[in-house]
Formats: sequence, C-alpha cells, structure tokens
Amino acid sequence: MKNFYKNKTILITWTSWFKWSWLAFWLYNLWANVIWYSLKANTSPNNFEILKLEDKITQIYWDINDLDKMNEVVEKYKPEIIFHLAAQPLVRDSYDNPVYTFQTNVIWTVNVLETIRNNECVKWSILITTDKVYHNNEWIYPYRENDRLWWYDPYSSSKAMCELAIDSYYKSFLQKSNKKIVSVRAWNVIWWWDWSKDRLIPDIIKTILKDEKLVIRNPDSVRPWQYVLEALYWYLIIWSKIFEDDKYLWSYNFWPDLTDNLKVVDIVNESINILWKWSFEVQKDINNPHEAWLLLLDNTKAKTLLWWKPKYKVDEVLNRTLNWYKDYYDWKNMEEICLNEINMFI
Repeated sequence: MKNFYKNKTILITWTSWFKWSWLAFWLYNLWANVIWYSLKANTSPNNFEILKLEDKITQIYWDINDLDKMNEVVEKYKPEIIFHLAAQPLVRDSYDNPVYTFQTNVIWTVNVLETIRNNECVKWSILITTDKVYHNNEWIYPYRENDRLWWYDPYSSSKAMCELAIDSYYKSFLQKSNKKIVSVRAWNVIWWWDWSKDRLIPDIIKTILKDEKLVIRNPDSVRPWQYVLEALYWYLIIWSKIFEDDKYLWSYNFWPDLTDNLKVVDIVNESINILWKWSFEVQKDINNPHEAWLLLLDNTKAKTLLWWKPKYKVDEVLNRTLNWYKDYYDWKNMEEICLNEINMFI
C-alpha cells in the first residue's frame, strides 16, 4: 500500500472533519501528497486540528458547488486519485433543509464526476454514498449491491440519485477510457474524534461532559457499528483489484458482520458499563421524522472479490473508542496515539 501511494497526489472532498481526517492522516503517513477540498470545520474540537493536519497537507476551503474552482484546483495540483466524501450526511437535517441536501449530495457528486471526465490526470476515484440507498422493507434479509435503489427521506433520495449519476457517467463517458470509479456504501462508524451532532457516541461523551441526561430518540433501532479504520483500509486497497478487471468495478457494501448490528439501547448500556454510570431517557416525540428501524447490508461481494473481513468486533471497538476519549481529556499525545493505532491495525 505504501508503494502505491508514495508521492501520489490525492484529492479528498469533504464537509465534515472526523472520518476523513483519519483518511488524510493515514495517506500523509503513506507519503502521499494530500489536497483537502472542504468547507471550514463544523465542530470544535476536531480531528483536523488535533492531528495538526494544517502542517501536513494542502487545504483548499471552498464550496464544491463551484465547478470552475474545482477544475482550477485539479488543473493546478493534478491529482491522480479522488476520494469524494463531501455530503450533507444527516437524515434529520435533510427534512429541515431538503434543497440544500439535494444540491449538496447530488450536484456535488456530478461536479466531481465532471472533473474526473474532463481532467486526464485523474485515473481513479472512490465515491462514498451510504447504506441508505436501498429500497428498505425493514426485514431481516440483508441487501446486496444489485438490489433495488429507493428512497424515503430527502437524504436517502439524494444518495440514491448519486448512485444513478455515478452509473450514468461511467457508462456514458468513462467506460471506454482508462479511468476507474467505484461507489462504496458504508456507515455508522465508531472511533475517536467524532463530535458531530446526531451521532450516538459523541452524544454520550457530550452528555457526560455536561453532566446531563442522555436522550435517545429510537432506542430499539438496529444499526451497524463499524471500526472507522476498517472502512478506510478497504477504500485504500480497492485499487489493487479495480485495475485487474472491470468486474471489480461498481459498488461495494463495506458492512460489518450481522452479529455487530445492535440496538441503540444496547450500545448505550454497554457504554455506561465502560465509562461512568449516568441516566438516559427516551425522547418520545411523535413529530420526529421517519428514520429506518432496521437496515442490513450483505458484505459477501467485498469478502469474495476483495478478501475483506472485519478485524474488530463491536464490543472491542466500543471499549477502545470510549477509553480513547478519556485519554484525550487526560492530555495525552494524540497524534502519536493515532499513528500507533493505524500501525497496529496494519
């Protein structure tokens, strides 16, 4: 992996600062030249600042809706690889601001696809969508990559449209070129440095710090819980297959095994055992917008074609994640700890 990424120029698009800060930090330590194309940080503290990425990578703070600026950046830095992660990522926010959600998720993706199409330097791209693109009947059968796309809320709808745009661009423009694109569906990662809103683990930490009661909206909803480096690792090595044969293109579910799909309340109770005891209450609000109760994805394709296998079980990931937050508030050297975590995973 280090031989592949060494000295390559890589563009990362994103609007948040958790998962993709880990990706930028990892690529930097693989000796890649990282260009970060993003909006300003939306949380404080954030992983970008703690890892001192401002001293390690090139930052372009701009709205990805500006296609001319995007092309200008690509022409200047000539990235060979694009990781497209920019999105409005929250279901509840999509109800509050559907226009922004559609514009951000769909048009931004189309702009990136246009950039790939029109710039010869870009050879391959990973475009991240979501697990919520499927026609979800909320049954116990996991969905495969070729199952029907569908939508309910504006967020899911916008992401399904992204998948259609990716498929259309590949068939219309990129199939006969030497460019390779893949869409990846993964979500609900657990790990350090997430302070985003409407995320269970950050809400738990914020509740403890403020000495408040934890409010959970949907305690019986079943969600996947995945180690963040698990997903990022497979984003980073997928190139090892997509250049071999076109059968390795298209979409992949990077999803934990079904035994790691737990109820929200189970995660909360285990967190109480790991940290301190505190109370939580269920928010009973009939005006809460619709959110899926159960969603399962099949990871057979990734396991079979990419030899992918989840490394850590959810109980270990949760334990290490919550104890890591304790390390941070004990003022330990987090940059060193983060690099050690990546090396240990490898």
